[in-house]
Amino acid sequence: MPNVSGLTRHSEAVNKTDDKAAQADITISLAYAPTAEEQYYEHLQIAAGTTLYEALALAGWLQRFPLLAAWCEAVNTIETPTAKLWHVGIYSHKQPLSYVLKAHDRIEVYRTLKLDPMGKRKNRAIKKQQSQ
Repeated sequence: MPNVSGLTRHSEAVNKTDDKAAQADITISLAYAPTAEEQYYEHLQIAAGTTLYEALALAGWLQRFPLLAAWCEAVNTIETPTAKLWHVGIYSHKQPLSYVLKAHDRIEVYRTLKLDPMGKRKNRAIKKQQSQ
């Protein structure tokens, strides 16, 4: 797993002792809705060059959401996101955990749908027909 040392959260001071660490901080946001009723949205100040995985760790989301942490552990070496397996992206575009974040990126954590939208529509139509 990538190292998350040297990153900061919100207004904490950044240790800028060498040229690489002297790069400007960038602001990103994170969004996650583990259920329809529960939603999390947060802004985070990070060092330039931070990866998607490092930002999730820095935000504390890997500790806060054990299922997300387990998923990250399982896919951390995959460089090409697969449609149904992938649970993170930037502005609805699935990205590998090694993706280097840019200023104003929004990390989105996707939950597994119990039933896809088309399946829901079919079930509603069937119930409507049965009730008539």
